[in-house]
Amino acid sequence: MDLSSQLIEKLQKKTARVAVLGMGYVGLPFATVFAEAGFEVIGIDPIQEKMDRLNRGESYIMDVPTEQVARLVKAGKLKGTSDYAVLKDIDAVAICVPTPLRQTGDPDLSFIINAAEGLAPYVHAGMVVVLESSTYPGTTRELVLPALTEKSGLVAGENVFIAFSPERVDPGREDWTTKNTPKVIGGITEKCTEVSAAWYAQALDKVVPVTSTEVAEMAKLLENTFRMINIGFVNELALMCDRLGVDVWEVIDAAATKPFGFMKFQPGPGLGGHCIPIDPLYLSWKLHSLNYTARFIELASEINLSMPRFVITKVQDGLNEHQKSLKGSNVLVLGAAYKPDIDDLRESPAIDVIMLLQEKGAKVSYHDPYIPSIKLDKGKIESVPDMMKAVKSADCVVIITNHKVYDYAAILKESKLIIDTRNALGKAGAKNDKVVRL
Repeated sequence: MDLSSQLIEKLQKKTARVAVLGMGYVGLPFATVFAEAGFEVIGIDPIQEKMDRLNRGESYIMDVPTEQVARLVKAGKLKGTSDYAVLKDIDAVAICVPTPLRQTGDPDLSFIINAAEGLAPYVHAGMVVVLESSTYPGTTRELVLPALTEKSGLVAGENVFIAFSPERVDPGREDWTTKNTPKVIGGITEKCTEVSAAWYAQALDKVVPVTSTEVAEMAKLLENTFRMINIGFVNELALMCDRLGVDVWEVIDAAATKPFGFMKFQPGPGLGGHCIPIDPLYLSWKLHSLNYTARFIELASEINLSMPRFVITKVQDGLNEHQKSLKGSNVLVLGAAYKPDIDDLRESPAIDVIMLLQEKGAKVSYHDPYIPSIKLDKGKIESVPDMMKAVKSADCVVIITNHKVYDYAAILKESKLIIDTRNALGKAGAKNDKVVRL
């Protein structure tokens, strides 16, 4: 029996030991799904505080219940460490580290590089390694493969098996989770795909093999570029409707009645989250290196990045109608997370809106039931303890994130002026003179 067959047998019997590098929004859900399937899983993360919490049976991610973590830790199926040396006894490794953009807009691959370099001394024959981190086509072959094989002398597809499988985590969802969302996976070689797919099939409901790592990497970018471009388009539609004096929300709802040939997207104050604002720019950056300009991506990015400033003009215009200047006015931002009902602040447009308001001289406060504080360039601000008291005292309330826990009827009743960037107030806001909608 060759090495690949031996490894597949261990994976199918669930005697293979699993490690997850990077225990954040992707890594912790991944680790718990495989632990639930019967594998012994060890999470590795450089932030020791997170690993200490994990080992105490505590979850630090909203989508993963503490009760589940506590049960898996107690059963010996899940534990955490910051020591890469444990990898010497591991059979299967998933790399789930972040891939942000630098301030220059270039991809920051330092987390992937560090993870691969940390793994490299312990990579061994009979190991499967899958990169989950969103990145540009070619990363697995150009960065991860040489890091794991050049010094070790191992050969991908013969004695070590390397693949890419894009994470598809959407924080806050309960219908589509790590377990039941179809999982695309592509290997450096056909055998790499076979082994890695065999591993994932032991815990995930549906695995979709593709012919290469590049196809899997590009599929992820297509998914998020599709959303980013369509959101950019509908944001531009909001700008056009504003010039025309037409209600963009009514236009979208009317168009959405068509049962074919239309998919509903909604405008907002900007893009947030780890994937949609970032992943398409990885593709754009890669294409620049090949002397090609990804025009749709760059135009959509330009429009989406302009939306926080458009929100500020709405605040200014609304205050002017109330014979107030933005400078010196008390402005309350409701919602800081990038989407409703989660505690994820990554790339949230609320940060840009708050900083732009501060630059204009407004006295800015915010409330978010899931985010107790925000670190800004000018220091940290904390969520106001009494939201309704802040609403009553604010000259203007700006709804950035439409959390379900908010009592919008009460907010509408007690506020002086509302800038509703999410149509959170619905028809009640459309018919109220103190509400300005995007």
